[in-house]
Amino acid sequence: MKRFKRMLTLLSLSAVLAIAGCGSGNSTAANEGSASSEGNQAADTSATETAKLQVKTSFYPMYEFTRQVAGDLAEVENLIPPGVEAHDWEPTPQDMAGITEADVLVYNGAGMEGWVEQVLESVQGTELTVIEASKGIEIMEGSGHSHEHEEDADHSHDEHAHEHEEEADHSHDEHAHEHEEDGHQHDHGGLDPHVWLSPAMAVQQVRSIEAGLAEAAPEHKEAFKANADAYVSKLEALNQEFRDGLKDAKRKDFITQHAAFGYLAREYGLTQVPIAGLSPDQEPSAAQMAEVIEFAKEHDVKTIFFETLVSSNVAETIASEIGASTSVLNPIEGLTDEDTAANLDYIAIMRQNLEALQKALNE
Repeated sequence: MKRFKRMLTLLSLSAVLAIAGCGSGNSTAANEGSASSEGNQAADTSATETAKLQVKTSFYPMYEFTRQVAGDLAEVENLIPPGVEAHDWEPTPQDMAGITEADVLVYNGAGMEGWVEQVLESVQGTELTVIEASKGIEIMEGSGHSHEHEEDADHSHDEHAHEHEEEADHSHDEHAHEHEEDGHQHDHGGLDPHVWLSPAMAVQQVRSIEAGLAEAAPEHKEAFKANADAYVSKLEALNQEFRDGLKDAKRKDFITQHAAFGYLAREYGLTQVPIAGLSPDQEPSAAQMAEVIEFAKEHDVKTIFFETLVSSNVAETIASEIGASTSVLNPIEGLTDEDTAANLDYIAIMRQNLEALQKALNE
């Protein structure tokens, strides 16, 4: 494994430093021995740090979930910089090289990362552990219908989670094959990849990441499980907050900028009415705009939701047409500079989303 090779290299360097220290003159033996000991300790510490799993994640939710599971046992780096819209990002040659040098790659799947096929092809035959966080989860079609990500359509959410843990050791070829029909465009091949926006589905993604990290570093399996258990408890509490906060809402439909909230809507008995499609890059046609405006007027919609990292012009146009206000419903595909400055994380932003929904659905 790459991390053990790095550790062995540094430990060899430590041994060389020790031998050099032993060869020093007796007159300065004490001082040099002390310096050599300190140098050896520093080298050992550096070796331990370098031996941590080197993990790359595709975008913010994958980064946050992985960081929570890995704790201090891995160096987790997000590929997409803050403030960049995840649908638009493509890896540079430097990013590709960094992925190749890593121990683990964590990505969402379900067509979210159109570039991932190229990566999977390039890492075949290497020691890179690839974790597809949505593997085993029932994936919805963009129309709102469900599509089995795994080809076993009759299984429940709990069975999907159990199956995923058993299938965590599938090969890279199987990962590549599963995505051959997902498409590489920003429309995600017709599938809705926004799994992480349901806290209940986020739990399954965390468990997927736990299983993958345990495969990459089995000696830390128990620590990964303890970390995952702790974070899952927080996600389950968040899930209950959503259930309690939305169960008595006066209305059940909400208009949002793009179709990112299908899993959230399904989980809590709501109806998402998207202005555009699965990607925020998609511009609605005049007919679509007219349809949404008509719906908003008929249902007396008071709030049109837009999102961070993309233009709010379309939402503002519709809101102006019907005399409604606008508000943020965050798909958490990346953090803004303001989010980072405020130390907001996935759970904090999801609570903001809950507050926004509660207000809009009870106007």
